[in-house]
Order: sequence, then C-alpha cells, then structure tokens
Amino acid sequence: MKGQAGRRGGLPVDQANTASNHYCEGAARLQLGSGFFRPQSRPSRDLGVLVVAQLARESLQHSQPEPLAVLDAMAGCGIRALRYGLEALEGHRGAQIWANDADSARLPLLEANLAPLAQRQLELRSSGQTAQYLLAACLQQRQRFDLVDLDAFGCPSALVPLALEAVKTDGVLYLASTDGRSPTGHDRPGAIRMLGAGARAHPASWELALRLQLGVIARAAWAMGRGIEPLLAFSEGRTFRTAVRLRRHPAPSDLLQLGLLAHCHGCGDQQVQALQQLRQWQPCLCLSGQAVPLAVSGPLWTGALQHPPTLLAWLEGHAAERPEWAQISPTTRRLLVGLAADHGEPARCWPTSEIGRRLRQGPPPLVRLARLLQAQGYRAQASGVMAGQLRSDAPWAVVLEAAKAAK
Repeated sequence: MKGQAGRRGGLPVDQANTASNHYCEGAARLQLGSGFFRPQSRPSRDLGVLVVAQLARESLQHSQPEPLAVLDAMAGCGIRALRYGLEALEGHRGAQIWANDADSARLPLLEANLAPLAQRQLELRSSGQTAQYLLAACLQQRQRFDLVDLDAFGCPSALVPLALEAVKTDGVLYLASTDGRSPTGHDRPGAIRMLGAGARAHPASWELALRLQLGVIARAAWAMGRGIEPLLAFSEGRTFRTAVRLRRHPAPSDLLQLGLLAHCHGCGDQQVQALQQLRQWQPCLCLSGQAVPLAVSGPLWTGALQHPPTLLAWLEGHAAERPEWAQISPTTRRLLVGLAADHGEPARCWPTSEIGRRLRQGPPPLVRLARLLQAQGYRAQASGVMAGQLRSDAPWAVVLEAAKAAK
C-alpha cells in the first residue's frame, strides 16, 4: 500500500484491465494484488518514464558519469519502478532502482513484479518501510537520487523537506497529491494546516492546487538554500502532479515567483502579486459601493508551470522514435502537446463558460479570443492544465470586450 505512512485501502482494480490476474501497461506485465491502483493514471506513469529517460541521457553527458539512481518511495505493486527499468534505463549498466512500500506484507508481490529487472544489469533494491522512515534514513546516510518519486495518497507536504534532501543537485522530485479539497478552496482550515497557505474557491481550481503544491516545494527548497525549476504540472481533477528539478542555488528572480492570487467573485477579475512586492490590490470592475471582497489564495507559485524546452525535446524524441517513446500512450502524447503549448504564465485563467455567462451569451471561441488578445499585444493562450480556459495578462475589461468581438 502507498501513502505517507502507507495507504489503508483503495479502489478495487478494474478486472476488465486484467488477464490471468496480470495487468499489462507499456513494457510491464505484473500482478496488481489487492492494493490501491488506478489504470486511469497511466499518463502520470508515462511521463515518469520520459523524466527518467531524460535524466539517463543527461548522466551520460558527464565526463565521469555516475550510475543513475531512482527511488520509488511509495511503489505499491511496483509498476512505476518496473516501467522505469524496462523502458527508460535499457542499456544503462549499473543504474540503481530502489522500490519501497509502507506495507511490508506486500514486499513479496513487489519483489516478484520487479524480477524482470534482474536481467537488465540494474542494481535493484526493495524495502517495506514508511516513506518518512526511509527518507530519514537516506538523509542520515547521505544517500541521494536522480529521481525521487512520491506517488502519495492524501497531502504529501510533510514529506517534502525530507524528499528534497534525497534529491541530487539537478535531480527531479516527482510528487503527487490526492488531496483535492484543501488546495481547491473546499477545506480552508485543511489548506492552512497542510500547505501553510490560504485557498479560496477559484475558477481554475486544478491550477490553483498545483500552484499551492509548487509553493510548498519552493519554500522548502529555499530554506535549504536550493532553487527549483518546474518541469511539468498537470492534473485530471483527482490527483495533482508536479515534477520539479532541484537547482544548487535559487535564481535571483525566484522569490518573485511566490505570491498571492486574488479573484473577485463579483465581476470575475483576477490579480496576481509577488510577496516580495506586496501592495494594495487594485480596484476591480465591481460598481462603486457594491464591491465584493477579493478571494485571495496563497502564498503559491505564480511562475511557469511547465519547462517548454524540456517538453519540446521530449516531443522531438517522439518524432525521432527514441526507445522510451515505444510504450507511451496516445492519451499521454496529447496531454504533453497541450502542456508544451502553455508554459503556465501568467497565473490568470478564466473558463470561457464564465466569460460567456458574464456577458450573457454563449462561451466565446477560445482560439479566436486568444488571437484577438494577441493582436492587441497581450499574452493569451489556451490553458494546458484545464480544458476550455483562457490564460492571459490582458485587463479583465479588455478580455470581456474581446470576447464580445470573438462571438
């Protein structure tokens, strides 16, 4: 089982996806057992394969390359660790994969599923410890990894400092959270306890959750004197996933990427401010005397959510038929194209349905609306995180006028 201290149950496996008690995905064929597993989460596993393949290529570029090291701290049945070894590390002799799950009773299943990696000249290790204990032991032993994969159940914020300690410089933390209430404004006390931030209802709720998660990672990294660079951030509305590269030092502009996001439920306007330059909020479009208090969320990450050069390089690898792409699903390819087209700035998004509702008309055509705003010199594009949403730095009044013209 998976989780901060092990998952205590989960959804039953869809038996339609099994054959002879085995599940096949990518190059992996394994037994799922009785624990928590979601076939629908395949895109996250596909993207994890691309992250590991990228790290493997980078390791070979060093003058004295070290064997790549991967830690799957909440391995469950072991499918992610198995796919990393089979699909991303073929030919990388000496690469290390450590698969851990908090439920020690599932260790025989985990080891049986990972057995095919024994023929791949990989250094394989498995364990049945809680993630807290495992990461604390890694810190004590000064053991670090190129990738730390935390596929958590619930909110993993308490594990983030220890997890970052286990990531090598320029390595990647791949983090998941299934806590959908706290970071989307539906459990405000929970957001304060779990994230150290305020979270209010927002039309781009998935993105709000991802930005709050990145804010937690950034603050923990900065406290260590390190910097972060988001590689990708995505969600299907149920699980919120971020892959973040850990840098040796924060960039001078990094502190400007932590701020507050305000939304007016009265007129629909949104504003973003950096904590370092915090000042009075500007008037919105609400009529004088009828202003609605702004719903302010944060501190959260207001910078880019994706790293376009990395995502575009992955897509070029698909075109060049790199080996890691052989098992990537069409769904994941479409997701990656959308993420690569929207790096996630600015942090202001509106559903076209809300824009249409405020104009008392149908939703404006998203592509045409974005082009009209771009023609006026503003940044505007479709959100890669949530479908049917406009991202733009244009003033709200300009967005509404362009929406009228787009219709």
